[in-house]
Amino acid sequence: MQNNILEPGIRMYSMKDYANSLAFFLSLPSDSEADKVEIAYYLGLCYAKLEKYDDALMFLEQVVTSGAQLERVLQCRFLLAVIYAISGRKRLADFELNKLLETGYMTASVYAAIAFVAWEQKDTDKCLSYYEKSLKTDPDNISSLNGLGYVLACEEKDLTRALSLCKQAVKVAPKSAACLDSLGWVYYKLGLYNDALQYLQQAEQIDTDSIEIANHIKTVMLEAKH
Repeated sequence: MQNNILEPGIRMYSMKDYANSLAFFLSLPSDSEADKVEIAYYLGLCYAKLEKYDDALMFLEQVVTSGAQLERVLQCRFLLAVIYAISGRKRLADFELNKLLETGYMTASVYAAIAFVAWEQKDTDKCLSYYEKSLKTDPDNISSLNGLGYVLACEEKDLTRALSLCKQAVKVAPKSAACLDSLGWVYYKLGLYNDALQYLQQAEQIDTDSIEIANHIKTVMLEAKH
């Protein structure tokens, strides 16, 4: 019965119609027979997909503390970590990621998230170590291909490998502003300014609000003039 009640909203979510899926779950009456934890789960997912992170956190936390099935709790804990990381709450992200590691939930995505947080905290060695662990677990993980390539470029440690990693990421995700930006940055570090601008400007067309991409373009253009 519960599955029948929630099925329309779940179907909309599966079709990536997140706004209508969210509206459906919010419209369910409080005395509905549907599982409250299941509703919280999908509300958290919808809000996360719509980048309404504060709302997402509230519902994802409900799932984590509810005693729901382990796989679902782990998924929500990972989403909490990602949201905390991208919203600048690095200590909370660290806490959630460490909880995941304690449970043995050591996926490529978790390793990539730990690497991202470490980079934001300026712990380069930890960052590189976890990106390597991620790629060892899943050699095609886009976040780690892109992240490791970018960090290697920034640190000027192995530009040949950085170029290879970022090219792989762009091949898999040609419309990703982050991947295009990283590839452009590698070309900049290699002194190939025309190639750098080509990819950085593509990235800017996709993500017009990114301050980081805009700053990368300014840096390359300034260097190209000299």
